[in-house]
Amino acid sequence: MSDYKVSKPIALKDFETKVVIDDAKKKLKDVRKDLGDWQNTMYAHNKYAVLVCLQGMDTAGKDSLIREVFKEFNVRGIEVQSFKVPTDLERDHDYLWRHYIALPARGKFGVFNRTHYENVLVTRVHPEYILGENLPDVNTVEDVNEAFWEQRFEQINNFEKHIAQNGTIIFKFFLNLSKDEQKNRLLRRLEKQEKNWKFSPSDLKERKLWDAYQDCYEDAINKTSKPHAPWYVIPADDKPTARYIVAKTIYDELMKYTDIVEPELDDDIKANLEAYKKQLSSE
Repeated sequence: MSDYKVSKPIALKDFETKVVIDDAKKKLKDVRKDLGDWQNTMYAHNKYAVLVCLQGMDTAGKDSLIREVFKEFNVRGIEVQSFKVPTDLERDHDYLWRHYIALPARGKFGVFNRTHYENVLVTRVHPEYILGENLPDVNTVEDVNEAFWEQRFEQINNFEKHIAQNGTIIFKFFLNLSKDEQKNRLLRRLEKQEKNWKFSPSDLKERKLWDAYQDCYEDAINKTSKPHAPWYVIPADDKPTARYIVAKTIYDELMKYTDIVEPELDDDIKANLEAYKKQLSSE
């Protein structure tokens, strides 16, 4: 799955939005079972955490991907966070605070459905939102300049470097959806009554800013894809394929951590296993 990893400057227009892998649903079923088993080992090992970051335009398939990829996980070993408009409490802290306190503990997977990158994507397309953060040196939209964004990218890179150095394995996936497919998915939300609740008129307003969002995504990916926190650009027009690629990418990378094994029993306990069995059997 290395074709999707960003290891040099990229242009999003060079990436396919639709790839179809035969038997993707069956292949996903196999790999998600393996992932679930591996997570149990990581939970027992208790030295690493895994953070999976999902970004993409509206309707890119983030929710359903989370449901299908992590279906075999023990619920004790995974936490999903969905970041929406910041609350008053969150705005009273720096923009990374709410993400930092949501990080997974050792032994667990954390999934961010939308992430700290919203702070260099939505806010970059709508710089007026930054004024709501009440920052000391930002009084007008004109203060939200290129130097501001460069500083924010540096802060995000430092944040990810810090958590990686302390045992968090980071995956960042951009679900690369085509504008035509987004149109089809929005229409389905309008046509199917059970999907109506997902639609908002603001979806259409944001759709008009498609090119601006693509430019911001491309810049963010290029400035923050690092060996310890790489981005993967995933073709998202075919949902089964996108889910399988994400799951297989995570699994293949985690298999490189050969030090993650179940801890051995204490020598005293190991030496007395038969005695413990007899004690229980004799009750």
